[in-house]
Amino acid sequence: MSSRTRARGLKSAAGVHTVHIPRQRGRRGAQPFVIVVPEQPSLTREAAEWVGRVLWRHRGALAPTGLAVFALAAAGVLHARAPWTGLVLAVLAAGPAVWVLLMQRRRPGTGSVLAWRIGLAALATLAGGWFAAAAGFGPLTGPLGVLWVLIWGTAQTVWLIVRRTH
Repeated sequence: MSSRTRARGLKSAAGVHTVHIPRQRGRRGAQPFVIVVPEQPSLTREAAEWVGRVLWRHRGALAPTGLAVFALAAAGVLHARAPWTGLVLAVLAAGPAVWVLLMQRRRPGTGSVLAWRIGLAALATLAGGWFAAAAGFGPLTGPLGVLWVLIWGTAQTVWLIVRRTH
C-alpha cells in the first residue's frame, strides 16, 4: 500500500485516516494538502441509512404514499409548465365512473363486490379530479392541499386493509 493512503499509526487520532497529497509542481514554498477522512459515518448519515432501509423494507405497503407524492410533484410541474392540462385531465377523471358502469354490465356484482367497485371508483374519480384541479390551479391552492392529504390517507388505509386480507 502506498504511503500516501496508509493511516499514520502514531501521528493520527484513532479511527482517522490521513491522506497526504504531495506538493504540486510550480508552487514553491507551498505546504502540501492534508485531507483527514473520519472512519466512522456521521450520525446524520446513519439516520438517513436507517430511514432508507425501513422505507425499502416496507416499500410495498407504502405504494400509495409514493404515488401520492409523485402526483403532487407532477401536478406542480404540470401547473408550472402547462396549466391548460387541467382541462384535459378533468375529462379523464370521469374514467373510473365509466369503468363501474361497464363492469356492472359485463360482470354484474352485488353486495360487497358492488360496494368495493363503487368505493374504489369514487376514490379514483376524486383523485383524478384533484389531479386535474391541481394541474390547473396549483397543487396547494385553496383546499387542494387538505384534499390531497385526505385522499392520500384514505388510499393508504384502504391499501393496508386490502393487503392484510389477501
